[in-house]
Amino acid sequence: MTARRYGLIPAAGQGARLGGATPKQYLELRGEPMLAHAVRALLASPALEVAFVVLARDDERWATHDWRAFGERVAPLWCGGATRRDSVLNGLVAMANVVDPDDWVLVHDAARPCLTGADVERLIGAVGDDEAGGILAVPLADTLKRADGDQRIAATEPRAGLWLAQTPQLFRHGTLLRALGEAADVTDEAAAVEALGLRPMLVPGSLRNLKVTYAGDLPLAAALLAEALQ
Repeated sequence: MTARRYGLIPAAGQGARLGGATPKQYLELRGEPMLAHAVRALLASPALEVAFVVLARDDERWATHDWRAFGERVAPLWCGGATRRDSVLNGLVAMANVVDPDDWVLVHDAARPCLTGADVERLIGAVGDDEAGGILAVPLADTLKRADGDQRIAATEPRAGLWLAQTPQLFRHGTLLRALGEAADVTDEAAAVEALGLRPMLVPGSLRNLKVTYAGDLPLAAALLAEALQ
């Protein structure tokens, strides 16, 4: 039986670094919540069956937006946890009634609205059936400085071989479920899979796939989205 592919977007956080009362994933971007752009980017790939969106258990904002354009290819899951790892793990558990262990899951950030379909297809094509999975990433181009406690330069770190991790991150459902179940303190899915002894692929992504973290990132994301529509 051919393995299927699903999206999983953790969207239960509050986006504290961005400030304001509205959770980051629901901030308006070109007339839609930022989360809608992330969902659309994943579903631009016909290879994906459904994009599951993990929401906070008390999320009331989802219902205030119109998701009908995605039809039955988007499915909310009200099982978000205290951390990204917890939300992804809870989502994987909730998906298990329709997803097989050998099926693939593309975990994507709700705060990366500028992902392109070409990025998704490149990741899927590069990983193929590689059991270690893989992630989109870009080689580090800037000089890397390590700071001391006074926010002064303590050292300049060599950047050779260093990459900036992005999303989506693509792993088999069973592998990722086991990995996150055994790794409590990780900031991305790849780190949990690495702890199993696997070596996920680094698939070249794009700097356009930025993560909206600070207020100044919003107009940049809007400009990138507008440019993509031209």
